[in-house]
Amino acid sequence: MKISELKYLLAYIIPLSGFISVYYQGFWSYTTLIVAFLMLPIIEQLVPISKDNFDKEVAIKKSSQWIFDVLLFLNMPIILALATYLFYTVQNSYISIVEMVGLYLSVGIVLGACGINVAHELGHKSPKLHKIAAQALLMPCLYMHFYIEHNRGHHLHVATPKDPATSRKGENLYSFWIRSTSMCYVDAWLLEAKRLKNNSSIEKIINNQMVHFTLVQTTYLVIVLLIFGLKALGAAIAIAVVSFLLLETINYIEHYGLMRKIKPNGRYERVMPWHSWNSNHELGRIMLYELTRHSDHHYLANKKYQVLDHHDNSPQLPLGYPASMLMALFPPIWFAVMNKKLDHYTKLLANEKA
Repeated sequence: MKISELKYLLAYIIPLSGFISVYYQGFWSYTTLIVAFLMLPIIEQLVPISKDNFDKEVAIKKSSQWIFDVLLFLNMPIILALATYLFYTVQNSYISIVEMVGLYLSVGIVLGACGINVAHELGHKSPKLHKIAAQALLMPCLYMHFYIEHNRGHHLHVATPKDPATSRKGENLYSFWIRSTSMCYVDAWLLEAKRLKNNSSIEKIINNQMVHFTLVQTTYLVIVLLIFGLKALGAAIAIAVVSFLLLETINYIEHYGLMRKIKPNGRYERVMPWHSWNSNHELGRIMLYELTRHSDHHYLANKKYQVLDHHDNSPQLPLGYPASMLMALFPPIWFAVMNKKLDHYTKLLANEKA
């Protein structure tokens, strides 16, 4: 294994911090929160960003190396073990409200970063095993509909008013949470109804993935309740909510205010690198398996994370993902910084196309 592969082992710092949170509790309950949203933003300001891309031959070679997939698959037993550890601890220990908040935030962040984020990467791949693993990772996050809506809805309608996961200019994070979480769920049902419209009534139920996902997630919660108890069930729901709100916060910063143009034929222009906010901060790239090179991901959705490219014409976030997510929590600050950047970038793009 070369250094270029070893660097992604740093991504396991996030789940490790989750285990530390549950084991030590007390002040340590907030370990993952501190690592993700205090230490990472500070370190990212000290480490130079990297705009380097691999040449074609190296990219082809890296795309076929199995180790990069293994690093993703390992997250599945890790987050299931962490969730189980949390459920046992919550049910069998006295935990103060302050500690409980820290634990739920910490483990929820792990589920968002190592569950939904990794599922996002695996869900774009063709092998059936990858798709099954993606769904398994989404289960404890209670966000299995993401598998449908993201691939068949978001990537089709991104940067248009049709996409609930694209944040509008002037829309604050909290209203976006409500709109995106609710409408993406509704869209997933609509997408399945459209896929099965020519099936018989019984087949529309039997073959409906949303029905399957609802049963799987309900079964998961029932199992948690029966094995661990009511406190653990509350913990399962709490960490799931934290995980998908983390995802939606990422969605918010990735596409804020960016819109595709409508062509003379009435269709939207193709998704291009300038329709997503990008970040080349090295540590954030590693921790999130290159999710921060989001411009290239939307440009070529099937491209593997280890070979995603930087594009000079993609808009760049002023800070890395963790710091940008923190900034989004304070709408006046976010608008003051990002509206100015958005307006500047929009004018720049218009001049280039003129």
